[in-house]
Amino acid sequence: MAAAKLLFLAALFLSLSYLSGAAGNAAASTSFIKSSCKSTTFPDVCVASLSGYAQAIKNSQLQLVKTALSVSLNKAESTKGFVSKLLKFKGLKPREYAAIKDCVEETSDSVDRLRRSVNELKGLDRSHGKADFQWHMSNVETWVSAAITDENTCTDGFAGRALNGKIKASIRSHIANLAQVTSNALALINQYAANH
Repeated sequence: MAAAKLLFLAALFLSLSYLSGAAGNAAASTSFIKSSCKSTTFPDVCVASLSGYAQAIKNSQLQLVKTALSVSLNKAESTKGFVSKLLKFKGLKPREYAAIKDCVEETSDSVDRLRRSVNELKGLDRSHGKADFQWHMSNVETWVSAAITDENTCTDGFAGRALNGKIKASIRSHIANLAQVTSNALALINQYAANH
């Protein structure tokens, strides 16, 4: 009986040690994310969008960049789907329909550029030397910058008072959030490239 109690206490101690270590690792990973996000334009959005991935990111700047880009890509795909559904609304004015259609095209371009960037980062694992690394990073920086331009171009189509209303406000809200996440990803990419 005493041996069983001792065995139980040892197992309990090991379990608690493991759990406190895992909690410490998660706290350190979250701290790393918060620290890294300070250099972004939208640090609160950065932390909120990446904290859920703290266990995967750990303290790896490369994993942070890959995760930020993947989050941006997922947000772009979701935004594209949302905007595409708006084309099916009944009673759209011709100018609204044209602006939404243009926005679908711009968000599609953004998705494409972000997808290319995610794939390009995978090539870093196979890069040879500083010049090869810089070439990959230059591609990523260019494509992510272009994705931000695509996102901003979408909202430009809704300029002016002729297109006021819920559709305009809704699209602008979705695109603004996407642009913030993408801008943060670019800041983290630039930070990573500068450190290597």
